[in-house]
Amino acid sequence: MTISEVKRRPLRRDAQARYDRLVAAARVEFAARGMDASLEKIARDADVAIGTLYRHFPTRMDLLLAAFEPRLREFLSEAEKALQIDDPWDGFVGYLENLFRLQAGDRGFNDFLSRRFPGNAATESIHDEMCQQIEDVLTRAQDAGRVRPDINRADIVNLIWFNGRMIDATSVTAPNAWRRQLHIMLDAYRAERAHPLPEPAMTDEQLYDAMVRLNAADPSR
Repeated sequence: MTISEVKRRPLRRDAQARYDRLVAAARVEFAARGMDASLEKIARDADVAIGTLYRHFPTRMDLLLAAFEPRLREFLSEAEKALQIDDPWDGFVGYLENLFRLQAGDRGFNDFLSRRFPGNAATESIHDEMCQQIEDVLTRAQDAGRVRPDINRADIVNLIWFNGRMIDATSVTAPNAWRRQLHIMLDAYRAERAHPLPEPAMTDEQLYDAMVRLNAADPSR
């Protein structure tokens, strides 16, 4: 596991209670509003002053990581299980099903998966592990002849972006519509469905730059 855990000094009971309320409020607000949700509202919902929030979490990313930790642990753990499934295609499908299920249930987590945050070692480590898991589960299915050989991890991240946009549009009216679209795309990934593609896959460098630009381009940041 590579989720960075900052060692905190033990807190007094009242301080620990405020910390716990902030994390709980952040989980709710980030899930509903995305990772650029109002920190002032999170502090109000936790019944603390904004200064208290910043004493516990000096940066937004500190609070995000504390709020996302359970979901990140679940995601990375389930991803490892996908690699243990005997059938490589079933493992590939299971990986993407789990990824999109978590993405659909939390707008903030959706944002986090879609972006890169240069300069933050903890998030870089998490994203590097996620990219390696994508590579492993994809390569395993390709080596078994089940997934077309011209797909790479950038194509999977592109699918995360497409799915995130769809989730935004359908979360109220058709919250499970993402599953239909995922399985339509999975059919396109099958080796027996492969046809020549008009453009090459993005390189790792292009993918990283796109994820950074997606974060920097957000007007709410």
